[in-house]
Amino acid sequence: MRLLSGAWKVIVGIKDALVLVFMILFFMLLFMALTASPNPIVVGEGALHVNLDGVIVEQPEPVDPFAVLTGSDSAIREHRLRDVVSGIRAAATDDRVTAVALDLDGFLGGGQSALGEVGDALQEVRDAGKPVIAYATAYGDDAYQLAAHASEVWVNPMGGALVLGPGGNNLYFGDALSNLGVTAHVFRAGTYKSAVEPFSRGSMSPDAREASQALADTLFEAWREDVSRARPDANLDAIIASPADTVEAANGNLATAAREAGMIDRIGSRTEWQARVAEIAGEDSRHGFRRIPLANWIAANPRSGGGSNIGVITVAGTIVDGEAPPGTAGGETIVELLREATENHDFSAIVVRIDSPGGSALASERIREAIRNAAAAEGDIPVIVSMGNLAASGGYWVAMAGDEIVAEPATITGSIGVFSIIPTFEGVLRDLEIGADGVATTPLSGEPDILGGLSPEVERLFQAGTDDIYNRFLTLVSEGRHMPRERIEELAQGRVWAGATARQLGLVDRFGSLDDAILVAAEEAGVEADDVNVIWIEEPVDSFTEFVRNWSREEDTEATAPRDVWTMLRPDPRAILSIMLGEMRLLLDGPAMQARCIECPVDVVPGRGSGDATTRAMLLGWLGG
Repeated sequence: MRLLSGAWKVIVGIKDALVLVFMILFFMLLFMALTASPNPIVVGEGALHVNLDGVIVEQPEPVDPFAVLTGSDSAIREHRLRDVVSGIRAAATDDRVTAVALDLDGFLGGGQSALGEVGDALQEVRDAGKPVIAYATAYGDDAYQLAAHASEVWVNPMGGALVLGPGGNNLYFGDALSNLGVTAHVFRAGTYKSAVEPFSRGSMSPDAREASQALADTLFEAWREDVSRARPDANLDAIIASPADTVEAANGNLATAAREAGMIDRIGSRTEWQARVAEIAGEDSRHGFRRIPLANWIAANPRSGGGSNIGVITVAGTIVDGEAPPGTAGGETIVELLREATENHDFSAIVVRIDSPGGSALASERIREAIRNAAAAEGDIPVIVSMGNLAASGGYWVAMAGDEIVAEPATITGSIGVFSIIPTFEGVLRDLEIGADGVATTPLSGEPDILGGLSPEVERLFQAGTDDIYNRFLTLVSEGRHMPRERIEELAQGRVWAGATARQLGLVDRFGSLDDAILVAAEEAGVEADDVNVIWIEEPVDSFTEFVRNWSREEDTEATAPRDVWTMLRPDPRAILSIMLGEMRLLLDGPAMQARCIECPVDVVPGRGSGDATTRAMLLGWLGG
């Protein structure tokens, strides 16, 4: 009886605890509903506070509402590019906004092409006669690309500005894998398809170096043109050619060196910057100046529309088979989104926004085919492709669904090539003196044999399959770009191009942003610009998540962790480890046949998908099978 009595007390205790938890959650939600602003998107007058703490992305990853409620959401903030651009542009013509306070203290980047769009929006504000006042403790390339469009650039006395430029080292695992007894069987089509080199070599090949250097030079020139056009008095040549001499001439003070080089206008603390903005926007005892938080401003200024629907489907992130959440381009997810959209709406045109390095060749073809099917179902309507930061390999494969391609000069595209990887571990077993033996009934029995190594028959099959998909890729590009196949073969070979070069080569049609692509789509469909109604073809946010997101809309707090110049220069071991583990995971878990551009430069943000928990989980997953 004592045992039963004790067990009953435990059950009652668990029940009481669960009731208590649910009651606490209920009253929390009730309190949130009662104390929330009756209209959270009402904004007043003041300076638009463009606080870009975090990163700018094409498609943010999903928000975990429970993590937000419990305060355990430590993910780096992601700002949707189109929201940032539209919000800043709306400020140019709205009398409620007296200035733009561009807060870059916690900004971690966003890609050169995307930042060009944000910079253009900032320029519109300046052209409208409104000041744009930027502040950061330290400016790197991305932050300064935006700050250059400001009418006043402020920097912390203990900060500065340096131009790093694209470039750096990649990891090559060929020798390490060989020493471990792992053989990476790589099959590729395309002379410049250097994605497989990290697994087969100990260093960069001459062909890959040639292509990468050309790409880096083109991107850097585009960056310099953008910055010089926005800030013509900045002496970029001096600080790029010999940064140490420039800083030493200023007695080691980076902030003074940046000012003397014309890169910044004022040296001052955040409080002094706030006081400067308050001179224009008015004072506020809590925030220093009267401000309009960017998130509230975006919510208060939804995009207006006309009567003709133009659908925009986004292909962002690595292209994978099956379903995937926003931020990753799941083939079946995008196919289903397009199917539902065409069932529920009548479209005059479709715009495909791509920001992807590619991935699965099969999923890339599934998406391309679904786009063409959607256009046919709507009566053969125009399809316009808009390229963001990156539309390479599988991303370019998807672009072949378009009738016209719009890209930015700094877009990274091309990489028309295919590769496959099969790791085998016969060397590991040999070193451990473990044998692998068996019987076969056909040349393919037990193949691919990751224990004993691939047979010549299997190697021939994989190379033939790789060549076949590459030939399909070439045919798609030849037909999509209306160019002879021989010419496409010259431009392909896995080589990566900047948008500026790609346009000269005929791989894209014109320069422009997403908004420009929408206007092109309207023109091709015979729709007047003011009659366009943009429908974003994306997964809807459930009501609970939307409620939490609205309730937790940022209080417009300051950047939590401003970085000085030296922190900016210091490499983050977590980011480097994340790259290494990601590439090894591609070798072990990725699809065997890929149209992916690993060599394309992609911003790695410390803490975004590269934190300690993620790293531990990946390691434990491999070690535990």
